[in-house]
Amino acid sequence: MNVLGIETSCDETAAAVVCDGVDIRSNAIYSQIAKHRPYGGVVPEIASRNHVAKLPGIIEEALTEASMGYEDIDAIGVTYGPGLASSLVVGFSAAKALAERLSVPLVGVNHHAGHLHSVFMGEDAPSMEGMFPLLALMVSGGDSSLVLMRDVGRYEIVGSTIDDAAGEALDKAAAVLQLGYPGGPIIQKTAEGGDAHAVRFPRGLEQPGRGRWLYAYDRNLCFSFSGLKTSLLTHVQKQEEPLEGIALQHVAASFQEAVADALVKRTLRALDTFEVKSFTCAGGVSLNRVLREKLTKVSEERGLPLLLSPPRLCTDNAAMIAGVAYEQIRRKEAVAEPVDVSPSLRLADWEAA
Repeated sequence: MNVLGIETSCDETAAAVVCDGVDIRSNAIYSQIAKHRPYGGVVPEIASRNHVAKLPGIIEEALTEASMGYEDIDAIGVTYGPGLASSLVVGFSAAKALAERLSVPLVGVNHHAGHLHSVFMGEDAPSMEGMFPLLALMVSGGDSSLVLMRDVGRYEIVGSTIDDAAGEALDKAAAVLQLGYPGGPIIQKTAEGGDAHAVRFPRGLEQPGRGRWLYAYDRNLCFSFSGLKTSLLTHVQKQEEPLEGIALQHVAASFQEAVADALVKRTLRALDTFEVKSFTCAGGVSLNRVLREKLTKVSEERGLPLLLSPPRLCTDNAAMIAGVAYEQIRRKEAVAEPVDVSPSLRLADWEAA
């Protein structure tokens, strides 16, 4: 089955053709980073206008790369949430019109479900057999959470950030340090050669405790990055001279270490709490080298398989959306066609209980 995936939840305009859920025939992406860099973040109006201008060409590019025509498409999967409302509408409207024109099923896909599914896609991807239950660390610019996956499409969020997401913290840190946008890659590059232990930044909710916060999540599995950001700002303001050179590298390395450390500590607590057969890290922040090294060490020490997406599937893309759409159809859980986008959509089961 050939599924055309469409993704426009934020600032990447993407389309892809995936065969049978895992065979990526094409994965076309137009990045708008250069458009938003002058503003230090994504501007919704600019993002949506660029989606309108670029999506038709990106869809054509995906079909050409896959050596297919519209007549070869059996279904269309599209992100309908979460994300920026004005961006989601562009992809959703195009997908809906195209599905009607081709008389093929339209499957609405949760953007976060796409990231979690991406670890099973591509030539060297592991089989799903024997990997569940699986613990997933979901880290991106808009989300930081721990998800227990009992099977494909069966999600239980067991921990979440109580304030900012990890990716958002990195973006704001880069802004404070006047490094530019996007923050994650720039912080990592600046941190090279720096001492990760030069500055002791807080990890947020460092002391274990009792109680449940936010949707009844165990507080020991929750993240908090607001204190870390404040600590960085205070440190910078105390400096008599602007940070530059090795001093700047030390601060960037220490901040990056604090973010990665906080994410890994909660992951370890979750692994101690739930019995799983594997674990993964998904989302744009999963590209971070320090985080990957720390999680790899956990995998080696515990003898537990760590599933990581190839770099091209870590950031927003449409291949992961097509992959989930195929699974929903295959498992006959392609729920009713969504009537509209859902910017605040939460990750929930799409497989019948």
